[in-house]
Amino acid sequence: MTLTELERAQKTMQQQWYELVMAEQQGSSLEVLEQMYDTYILLAEEYNHCCEAFQQENQASLRAVSPTRKGSRINSSPDNEGRIKLAS
Repeated sequence: MTLTELERAQKTMQQQWYELVMAEQQGSSLEVLEQMYDTYILLAEEYNHCCEAFQQENQASLRAVSPTRKGSRINSSPDNEGRIKLAS
C-alpha cells in the first residue's frame, strides 16, 4: 500500500460524503440518500483497511531498517498499540 493509494482512498471517501451532503441539501429521496450513505460506509471501511495496511507495511520496513532505535525518543512511552506518544 503506497501513500498515493491511501490518499486516493481518503479522497474518494471524502468526495462521497460531500456528494451525500449535497444530495440531502437538494432534497433527494430517502432511498437515494440511504444508498449514498451505504456507499460512503463501504468507502470508509476501505479507507480504514488501507490505513491499517499502510501502517503495517511502514512499521515492518522501519523495523527492518533500524531495529535498535526503539525507545530513542526523550520523554516518550508506547501507547496500547505500540505507537510512540511524545510528552507534552
